[in-house]
Amino acid sequence: MRTFRWSPQWTIAVVVVTAVAAAVTIPLSLPDEPDATVSGLPDHAVPPSILETVRLSSPHGLDGLTATLDGEPLRLRREGAALRPEVVALPEGVHVLVVTPPPGTFGESEQTEITFRVDATPPRLDIRPVEPVERGEAGEIRGTASGAVRVSAAGEETRPAADGSFTLPVRAGAGTVTVVAHDEAGNATTEDVAVTLRHPGMKAVHLTASAWASSALREPVLDLVREGRIDTVQLDIKDETGQIGYASQVPLAQEIGATTELYDARAALDLLHEEGVHVVGRLVAFRDPILGRASWESGDDQRVIQTTGGSPWSGGYGDYSFTNFADPEVREYNIALAEEAAQLGFDDILYDYVRRPDGDVSAMVIPGLTTTPEEAIASFLAESRTAVHRHGAFQGASVYGIAASRPEQIAQDIPAMSEHVDYVAPMVYPSHWGPGEYGVADPERRPYDITARSLADFQRIARENGRTRVIPWLQAFSLGVEYGPGEIRAQIEAAADNGIDSFLLWNAGCRYDPRALPPT
Repeated sequence: MRTFRWSPQWTIAVVVVTAVAAAVTIPLSLPDEPDATVSGLPDHAVPPSILETVRLSSPHGLDGLTATLDGEPLRLRREGAALRPEVVALPEGVHVLVVTPPPGTFGESEQTEITFRVDATPPRLDIRPVEPVERGEAGEIRGTASGAVRVSAAGEETRPAADGSFTLPVRAGAGTVTVVAHDEAGNATTEDVAVTLRHPGMKAVHLTASAWASSALREPVLDLVREGRIDTVQLDIKDETGQIGYASQVPLAQEIGATTELYDARAALDLLHEEGVHVVGRLVAFRDPILGRASWESGDDQRVIQTTGGSPWSGGYGDYSFTNFADPEVREYNIALAEEAAQLGFDDILYDYVRRPDGDVSAMVIPGLTTTPEEAIASFLAESRTAVHRHGAFQGASVYGIAASRPEQIAQDIPAMSEHVDYVAPMVYPSHWGPGEYGVADPERRPYDITARSLADFQRIARENGRTRVIPWLQAFSLGVEYGPGEIRAQIEAAADNGIDSFLLWNAGCRYDPRALPPT
């Protein structure tokens, strides 16, 4: 008798010879299967935990089946009709698994050897700043995902190109979406990306809460709307006195007596929205004598900016005027008011006095400030933006005209602030510029020149991040020079010549000459 060593590639034939017949070949077909099977180990890079899914088996049974990993014995445990390795996290790099099955029917069985690579490094994800999206349109998230095999966000998925670049569609108003880059080993990198609506622009006038409450001031503004001269009304939420124009439900506002009932916010918003008006809520942030006085008298003096002598800073604005922009409670109070207003239906939250007091900062005590004042102001806007955008409103910041060239004077760093607002609203009133600013000898008498040149500077700075609009405050009041329709139109034209078709008109008395605003 001859002994054959069986291999799954062989077919054994037995030759039978008899005296009465020719030679006959009888095939014995044995199953064409390997001596050892390894499942759960794909033919691409794998994660360190891969042994959790690996299973070993053999047609010859499990008794006597052994394995080594990188030359070292691998401990195995029975699990049903297979063996599983004891779970151990593998280091990055190349590994060799050798499985030795028990002897087969015809003798020794062949080993199975598999080389595989463990990858524990997630892909690198770099996302470009996302352009704001026009309402009703689709936008795009673009970036690179080095080492990724797919990238997903907001229900969309794509495969990166060979260089790692990718593009994902995103809908308008998606808010913050999470982009995930996956590699073939199952590692993932995530990044939250804000997808904002592009501000539609505005032609607006300022109204105080008291002006809205007065039909003599409110109705002429509504006539401007109905005549197509403006499309937006700016209505005060909290003004320079710290007074809130409506019955706010924010607990601290009620506690310090800041609420009034000058107007019903929902009723006012309903009326304006029915007229097709965009409504901007102006929220004076850190000039707040009501909060300042209440904080000082309650012993919460950390909420107030102080002098080095230990008294509240006035800076010519009155006692307790400036609250502390670095204090968490002051910041939370203003953000709570902003979020409440956005929930009520204000389309924009436009911060004013979002700055430090003007004056010598070395003479001020700002409790809790651990960064520069400029950084603290920008970070406040970053915190607020999340709350405001959550309710579908835009966020803007009114800024001094001089902030374009002198950011440290009042802690308004325009590029830093622009990262966290949908628009900046520079107050480029001609009467507020000194002689010679931007090469204009007498700015107040040359409204076109000073407005055009200052806005050109703001446009240049805002373009640094490519997303933030410039919507200027323009002068609709007289100070040293009588300002009528011609002077107001000159400023509007100067803005338009800089590519800015939006504006906010300021008149503290809330009276506006329709001749300055041609219908559009």
